[in-house]
This record gives sequence, C-alpha cells and structure tokens, in this order.
Amino acid sequence: MFKNTLKTTVLLAGLGGMIVGVAALLGGGSSGAVMIGLVIALVMVGGSYWFSDKLALRAAHAQVITEADAPEFYRMIAGLAARADMPMPRVAISPSDQPNAFATGRGPRNAVVCATQGLLRTLPKDEIEGVMAHELMHVRNRDILIGSVAAAVATAISAIAQMAYFAALFGGGGRDDDRPNPLAVLLISMLAPISASLIQMAISRSREFEADRSAAQLLGTGEPLARALERIEILASRTPMNVSPAQAQAYIHNPLAEFQNRRTGGVNLARLFSTHPATDERIRRLRAM
Repeated sequence: MFKNTLKTTVLLAGLGGMIVGVAALLGGGSSGAVMIGLVIALVMVGGSYWFSDKLALRAAHAQVITEADAPEFYRMIAGLAARADMPMPRVAISPSDQPNAFATGRGPRNAVVCATQGLLRTLPKDEIEGVMAHELMHVRNRDILIGSVAAAVATAISAIAQMAYFAALFGGGGRDDDRPNPLAVLLISMLAPISASLIQMAISRSREFEADRSAAQLLGTGEPLARALERIEILASRTPMNVSPAQAQAYIHNPLAEFQNRRTGGVNLARLFSTHPATDERIRRLRAM
C-alpha cells in the first residue's frame, strides 16, 4: 500500500512541478500563464468531476437498481460495503454484453458502482465479487478525485503550452531579448503535453494496482479477482463496447482495447500511454499476495 501511495504522490508532485517548470521555460508572465491554465483546466475537468456519476451512467446507458431488481447482486454489494466499513453506494447495471464494471462519484457518500449485463451473465459469483470489491476500493481510496486532479493538472499544462505556442507564432508581446527562442517554445509546447499525459497514465495504472491490492485484502485472497481478470481479458476482446475514451479509464478493464499485448519482457511503448496496467502483471501480483 505504501509503495503505491508514495508513487502516486510523487507522480502528482511531478505534474505540479511541471506546470511551474513549463511556464518558467516558456518565459515571461509565467504566473499569469499558470493561473489562466489552471482556470481553463478547472472549468473543463471540474464539471466532469462534479457530475461524474451522471455522466458515467448516461455514457454506459446504465440504470440504477434497487434490491428488488437484482436481489443477489445488490446484497453482494451491500455485504462488501459493510465489510469495508463504507456507506452503501448506489448500484447500477449497464446493458452492455462486454463483461466489465466501473465505479464513479465524488466520494463514498455519493458513489455508484456499476456492472454490465455481460459481467453478471458470464462470471461466477466469486469472480463478480472480486470485480465489485475492486470497484468499491476505487471509491474508498478516492481514486475518482485523484484521477480528476491529475487530469486537471495535465489539462493546465497543455493549455499553458498551447498559449505559449500561439504567442510565439504571432510574435506576442515584449522585447525580442525577453522572448524565449521560438524553436524552444515549439519543442516544449509539443513535448510538455505528452509528458503530462504519460504521468497522468502512470497515476491511473498505480491506482488500478492499489484497487486490486485493496480488493484482495478485503476478500482475504486475490484469486477470485485474478480469475475474473483472466476471463474478462478473453471475453472483452470478442465483445466490443461503445464507450467514449474519456469514460474508458473508469472500467476495470479498458473496454476499448480489443487485444492487449500480454508480453512482460522488453519495452512496450504502447503501455506507457495506457490507463490500465497489463492484465498479466495484475494477475501475477494478485496471485503473489
């Protein structure tokens, strides 16, 4: 737990430092650029965070259910929430045939956990419990907030870089001696958003590992979740899901990844831009617990 928490803290600090660094490298008015970038980011990301539950449910065409609608599934969530000493979240079901699940909401008191029809239909009870324990741990660990903070900072960095790029392009303000090299501005404005995205993706992957670990701890074993991830990996590749990339990172398995590279050896650059860790690595860690 400490290792993942430390990693997330370091990555978030790195994103924060990058804002100041990018603004300083791009030259004059750095504090103004930071403030404008942060305002843009807060407007763009803040709304999606505040209404995250409504947006996610609408995107998944999911319906909030009561105990009468799906008694066994509802009672499973209630039991997991009680074991985790958490408030009972709202429970929803999405009509998608792909086996998958997500959690959303600003915090434990207004959270929603959602499973697809495909998950409830194709996985045995203990594996469904493993998946839903993982989603509840995202809520308990406040990963929706952490992800939103990371997204806001990354968006601010991109906004600062874009403002600097257009200012350099159109020769904005100040004496020539005060202006940064236009070539340097172009380079930084391209590389800074990419670097911020890489850090944002790394934070997302670290939170997935932590939710896996917390779920295994709650259940006393990582085996049901490990088996669920194996099954989901195979079935999800055969059943596409219509979901926006912005919502895809909330799911336990990336619903847009038709096939994931399961090799653990060598360097796979695509994984650096992935919101989810490699499934085989998640399974290995769960079974090593």
